[in-house]
Amino acid sequence: MAASFVPATYAGTRILDARSRLVVNRFTGGWNLATRDEVKAAGGIDRWFAHQLSPSSISDTFYTGSASWWYANKADPLKVWERDDAGIENVWAANANYQRWSMLRRMYSKRQVLETMAAFWEHHFHVPTAGGPSGGHRMEYGRVLRSHALGRFDTLLNAAITHPAMGCYLGNASSTKSAPNENLGRELLELHTVGRAAGYTEDDVKSSARILTGYRVDVWNTWVASYQPSSHWTGAVKVLGFTSPNTSSDGRAVTKAYLDYLAHHPSTAQRIARKLAVRFVSDNPSQALVDHLATVFLANDTAIAPVLKALVASQEFRSSAGKKVRTPEEDVIATYRALGVKVGSPKSNSSAAVLMLWQAHQIGQGPFEWPRPDGRPDYAGAWSSVSRVLGSFAVHYEMAGTWWPKVDITYKSPASWLPKSSIRFDALVDHMSRTILGRTSTSLLLRVACQATGIGPATVITKEHALIRWNMPRLLTVFLDNPNHIGR
Repeated sequence: MAASFVPATYAGTRILDARSRLVVNRFTGGWNLATRDEVKAAGGIDRWFAHQLSPSSISDTFYTGSASWWYANKADPLKVWERDDAGIENVWAANANYQRWSMLRRMYSKRQVLETMAAFWEHHFHVPTAGGPSGGHRMEYGRVLRSHALGRFDTLLNAAITHPAMGCYLGNASSTKSAPNENLGRELLELHTVGRAAGYTEDDVKSSARILTGYRVDVWNTWVASYQPSSHWTGAVKVLGFTSPNTSSDGRAVTKAYLDYLAHHPSTAQRIARKLAVRFVSDNPSQALVDHLATVFLANDTAIAPVLKALVASQEFRSSAGKKVRTPEEDVIATYRALGVKVGSPKSNSSAAVLMLWQAHQIGQGPFEWPRPDGRPDYAGAWSSVSRVLGSFAVHYEMAGTWWPKVDITYKSPASWLPKSSIRFDALVDHMSRTILGRTSTSLLLRVACQATGIGPATVITKEHALIRWNMPRLLTVFLDNPNHIGR
């Protein structure tokens, strides 16, 4: 019986080679035909990737245009707090709208690698989008990290650690020379740079916290961020191999020197290299790959782009297809892209641009919501539970049927999935596999498609067929519920 399910070939729908498809799936919001065309126009995946690493050269009106869909995404933090105080928009709602904007950018931006890396760093330098004292500064924080996402890690580190959002979240905004708060000083070492393996001590943590004193925010009052020399602890400090007499009450220079030291530390290079390898290669990358990426990181003065180039060029990356699972928001993003859905400016709370965040919640979690400072986990086991899979299936089916969301959104019509007016079902399955998954059909995929729809491989499909009139959601979920879609 299985032998009769011989996949057909619909060559009219072109796809990329396996390596190119892998780069697209790992460094964009997900496969779609528009990205395929961009890769072709660029002259191949390597040229496309190199172009993406210079985002300023890529016109991207969607970034600036969609930002205006929600006021706080472009607003000064103090304006965000003013609106909260006036009862116009509370900071929790502003943060939720920023989450939506980050998802939309990954769906539609032409700067796909930049948006992918912006999300990566926002999870590395994690400040939850949960309102609270960091809430008003959170949108600006995201914009700042995005501006450095493909630059140098030492610059990015300085921008993240001294930002008011980070200071508010980890207590540095209220840290003083008489009572240094150790939270940020500790997490800077443990999570953001060298890691526990570097062997830092409690005395190192205390010095780390003392160095960072002076960066203040007038929390729960004016919310003004400032540097206050009167709050900076002075005196000799030592963290691992970094030492400073730290005699000036203006500690910004010593802070920069300290952060630059951590950025260039070999343990930091190892930590960042491993985290990039886990995100883009596999849950358990080899030490050889991590060592190679760490060497590139240090040899290029912490520049991020050369590390990404080395990662993509590695044999381990080339052979890593099928080894990563999409997180809940990535599933939503990839589904919108695969289905060719167009989202419009939100007019109400029923608009798709609003509801997409609740779709991520339905699957498991929205972006930047992890409750701890270590950021969300990035391994398959964290996102492969029964509840997650069922959540994904529900979202896929609702969108396949165009049932939810329904407002300010444009779906492809069932008939538009037909590449020509009349086509055999097995050829249609191949066309849709190429369109949604970026790969050719298989015997198993054809068999499942036949079982899901009750249609035989040789059946001729036209726009009048029951499949197009009534049953297209069943066929679409064959591709959306596929491991090749839930994975990346």
